[in-house]
Amino acid sequence: MRKLTLLALLLLATLSVQAQQRIQAYVNAGATLGQVEGDELKGFNHLGFTGGVGAWIHLDSKDRWALAVETDYNCRGISNHKSSSENYYNIQLDLHYVDIPISIFFHDPYGGLQFGLGMVYSRLVAQPHGTVTFSPNYFIPDSSNMAFLKNDLAPAVEFRFTIWQNLKLSFRYQRSIIPIKRDWTFTMGDNTWSNNCYNSSVSMRLLWQFGEENRRRHRRF
Repeated sequence: MRKLTLLALLLLATLSVQAQQRIQAYVNAGATLGQVEGDELKGFNHLGFTGGVGAWIHLDSKDRWALAVETDYNCRGISNHKSSSENYYNIQLDLHYVDIPISIFFHDPYGGLQFGLGMVYSRLVAQPHGTVTFSPNYFIPDSSNMAFLKNDLAPAVEFRFTIWQNLKLSFRYQRSIIPIKRDWTFTMGDNTWSNNCYNSSVSMRLLWQFGEENRRRHRRF
């Protein structure tokens, strides 16, 4: 019985060491440029903070393929930084999300570029707050109900590369495939119409990946 117990403990310890070698934690922080498609405005004018934690899971011994799972805070929204004479209306709304991205990455061992494709589930944790002003001579959005839907789902494409040792730079683009607001009504004169709205954003982040020096020592190509 003691031998079986010792064998089981040895097996668990071995699996634990292997798991630690296969999984690397990382932290990230950066900025997001976003827009809401369907708001009758153009341009990635909303600037917000993003940051969180993640796990990088190696899927093969040569470090060519990996699975990345994160939990991030992300501030997206609607902004218009031009003067009122150049726009239909002026708006500044923040949409606060918790993002859970899951992506499969391919790592080019020679160029060092990491290319990923995945999906991002987002949960709206704070309803928008801000300002909406407009002129009767231009488009008038319905601001009587500014509630947005709680859930967002978006495919994402991401590029990462190493800047120095454990420090990486990431660029991610994502675009909603389900509306974040349905039937937002706009009026101009006698014309009235409605749009479904979708998030679209580009994030630039710095990532610090723990244990990278150990992986470099044991990496086999």
